[in-house]
Amino acid sequence: MPQTIAFTKGHGTGNDFVIVPDPDGTLDLTDDQVAVLCDRRFGIGGDGILRVVRAAAIPEGAEAAASGAEWFMDYRNADGSKAEMCGNGVRVFVRYLVDVGWAHVDGAPLAIGTRAGVKTVTRSDGTLGEKGYEVDLGPFTVDESEVLVRTRGGGAPRPGVGIDVGNPHVVVALPDETELEELDLAAQPLLQPEPPHGANIEFVVPSDPLVREGVGSIRMRVFERGVGETLSCGTGVAAAALAVRHWAGPAAPDHWVVDVPGGTLGVRMPEVDGERHVLLSGPATLVYTGEVTLA
Repeated sequence: MPQTIAFTKGHGTGNDFVIVPDPDGTLDLTDDQVAVLCDRRFGIGGDGILRVVRAAAIPEGAEAAASGAEWFMDYRNADGSKAEMCGNGVRVFVRYLVDVGWAHVDGAPLAIGTRAGVKTVTRSDGTLGEKGYEVDLGPFTVDESEVLVRTRGGGAPRPGVGIDVGNPHVVVALPDETELEELDLAAQPLLQPEPPHGANIEFVVPSDPLVREGVGSIRMRVFERGVGETLSCGTGVAAAALAVRHWAGPAAPDHWVVDVPGGTLGVRMPEVDGERHVLLSGPATLVYTGEVTLA
């Protein structure tokens, strides 16, 4: 029989989500239901769904609960598939928890369980001037084995570098902003070889100059697996900054500003307990709340 659920619509630099509160883990959304909710013509519309559930209430959250995280971000792509992490999503997730009074981040960092492990989030007034949050995405890996990326109408395939920040990415450098703007991302780019679980694909153009007052700057567009082109991708922003820093060499800065179609995000790469981490900062916005009846 039909079921009516509450929801909130939110976004981080245009990367938008349907937030579904389910603290006790009683809601079981099918892939088709997720896809309908995220449909921009027949549903609410969004790049994915954030189910807000207590970590101890679901099997996937057991490890997070054991480490002290109360909440688990059950993130699903717009096609219903499960995803490991979402950098914009976790900030919006925390904004929701704070606004409804289920959590606070004014003191110690807030731990959030994800399929990519526990991530910590702090409030950030931001070097960009935004009021938002900063999430520690943790350690990262760079895979220097070459991946070729072909876009529709884009001519010869271009080499990309693999970056893993809890979920997989392939980053491609483009020579200028004109080529970035003319990319046809209505069709999924082809990867060769294709990663076992797919990957988000970022196309980046360095600013000129690349570094100003110790801060690097790039522009980016992204094709998200299971979604398509989005206005922003938090983990993709982090991956893009890491790739350009990798290409630029040891003198490259550890602080970056990344412009995406939906806005601007900040990336830092500090050492944490002797290991290099990548941190993402930016705004998190809640737009409206409502109820929807599921078929």
